[in-house]
Amino acid sequence: QILELKKLTFLDLGYCGIKGRIPRAIGNLTVLTDLQLQNNGLSGKIPVEIGKLQKLRRLQLYDNRLQGKLPVGLRNLTKLEYLDVSRNQLEGDISLLRYLTNMVSLQLTENLFTGIVPAGIWGLPKMVTIDITSNQFEGPITSDIKNAKEIRRLSTAWNKLSGELPEEISEATSLEIIELSDNQFSGKIPRGIGELKRLSSLELQYNRLSGSIPESLSSCRSITVINMAHNHLARKIPRGIGELKGLSSLELQENGLSGSIPSSLGSSPLLDILDLSQNELSGNIPKSLSSHSWRVLYLSNNRLSGPIPLSLVTAASERNFEGNPGLCSSIIKSFRQCPPDSSMSKDVRTLITCLALGGATILLASLVCFFYLKRKKDHGPCLKEKSWEVKSFHRLTFTENEILDSLQQQNLIGRGGSGNVYKATLSNGLDLAVKHIWLKDSHASRRSQNSKPIQSKPDSKAKEFDTEVRTLSSIRHVNVVKLYCSMTSQDSSLLVYEYLPNGSLWDRLHTCRETELDWDARYHIAVGAAKGLEYLHHGCERSVIHRDIKSSNILLDEFLKPRIADFGLAKMVQANGGRDWTHVIVGTHGYIAPVNEKSDVYSFGVVLMELVIGKRPTEPEYGDDKDIVTWVLSKTKDKASVWGIIDPRIADASKEYATKVLKIAIFCTNTPAALRPTMRTVVQMLEAAEPRQLVTVAIG
Repeated sequence: QILELKKLTFLDLGYCGIKGRIPRAIGNLTVLTDLQLQNNGLSGKIPVEIGKLQKLRRLQLYDNRLQGKLPVGLRNLTKLEYLDVSRNQLEGDISLLRYLTNMVSLQLTENLFTGIVPAGIWGLPKMVTIDITSNQFEGPITSDIKNAKEIRRLSTAWNKLSGELPEEISEATSLEIIELSDNQFSGKIPRGIGELKRLSSLELQYNRLSGSIPESLSSCRSITVINMAHNHLARKIPRGIGELKGLSSLELQENGLSGSIPSSLGSSPLLDILDLSQNELSGNIPKSLSSHSWRVLYLSNNRLSGPIPLSLVTAASERNFEGNPGLCSSIIKSFRQCPPDSSMSKDVRTLITCLALGGATILLASLVCFFYLKRKKDHGPCLKEKSWEVKSFHRLTFTENEILDSLQQQNLIGRGGSGNVYKATLSNGLDLAVKHIWLKDSHASRRSQNSKPIQSKPDSKAKEFDTEVRTLSSIRHVNVVKLYCSMTSQDSSLLVYEYLPNGSLWDRLHTCRETELDWDARYHIAVGAAKGLEYLHHGCERSVIHRDIKSSNILLDEFLKPRIADFGLAKMVQANGGRDWTHVIVGTHGYIAPVNEKSDVYSFGVVLMELVIGKRPTEPEYGDDKDIVTWVLSKTKDKASVWGIIDPRIADASKEYATKVLKIAIFCTNTPAALRPTMRTVVQMLEAAEPRQLVTVAIG
């Protein structure tokens, strides 16, 4: 009986299909520090005896059917750091949680909680995540939030919170995500919000906010998403918002904004979602908007006037611009015709069109001749002769030809079973990575492109391939590599990704010795990669199993921030045997486990071992038929032997922290798979193992 193990410190029974109630005898496990019962069929109330577990640091009960109020004894768990009871049917207030001053992560999403969130909770000094989305909480966010110096995520959407947003929120300078939508907040947006230099997402839609959009928001250089739709905001849109280079989505619809549309919005390089509909905006549509390839552009129901730029005229134009009586167009019949002085005459337009077509014809002929001669020289197929279907998932600042031109031997930066990878440097200075996947075997293609052939894609797999690409295209996470577009021809496909200049983690650990990774860099790479994988498993609408997590598939940007890459497309293409590609055994020797969510966890545990001991997953010194996992387990009998296998490049002062991460790695590679943690748990454990920064104090 588990409940009789009085010295048990760690209990993980998540994802085990357990039903019934949590037994009251759980209170007998008084030295327990970690209790995980998530994703089962547990029902009834949380027993009051849980208050006896006063050494508990982590309590995870999410995704069950628990009911009733939080037990009073929960206030006794003063060492508790991680509490997640999301997606249950719990009710009542949470006032007792203000006594848990060591709290790092509080997740109460999708329950029936009511009442006011106590002031003490907002300002807990160690808090990193507050997520109380989809409850019935009331009252304000209080000014003590200024004490939450470590908080990164504040999510309160779909509640009944009210009052003004405190100006003190700008003192919580670690904030990265603010999600306060669908509440009853009123008053002005804090003027000091520009102090949040790490802010990446600001969602305030469906509230009662008034006043103007703060000019200081233009100082949030890390921001990618701004949504203030359905409020009572007025005055002008700050010009500086268009100068935010990372901004990809701006939604300000259904407010009372006035003045002209800032022309700077047309020069924001990544902005591809812009909704300014149902405001009081006036003036002409800026010509700068014409240079964008918009995924979403809504300017309807304003007071705009003048001609609709020709490049913005699409099949959906009428809906995009309707409700602006002052607009005119020579193409959209439902709009009034533009007068001669407001746009070019028909003769001028005809002349320009003819000149453009003539120039394009000459250019096309030149290109055809050039590549025909080049093909004769190379004795290989000309990619530009193929018909390519392009699917874009972000705003594209490059052309199809620029990508095809990059597929040259001198640009080759990687080669593998899934195809070749090339570096494309665009005329605007942007670097991209282009993966070329051959779907049909061709001797000429191999000779020209030096690609490893892949088995022909059967017709039954075509839809699965498209589905996989669509899945990748919908992923938006800082730790997952960005897919800009796919290009598909009859016998091959191109995937265009962001380019990561520091190569892979494998290169940094095992082949590149010029710039070695200290422990701080390794730790933050581990946390970032874990967060990316957690998003794939728990943050997507449909869980994504990567199936080939390894250090060579974790790429590093210029700041050594990690991105998970290579989502096993080639493995899916090659998997001709099974009914469903997710059932195929795939992966890389040394990282492989049976394919499901926990197989990713196992593979990530191997990556953690690489980070800690600096060795490859397979080495001759491990012995016959042994890998890094079995070798590490044989070397962890005491502290001295553990320290003996830690990478000597890691400083002695950091080895204690490295040991903590090695324990997490061993936990991730447990057998059977049911004993492995979820990636959500892995992230929490890694955050708890963060190295403490030493402060030097000079005296005298």
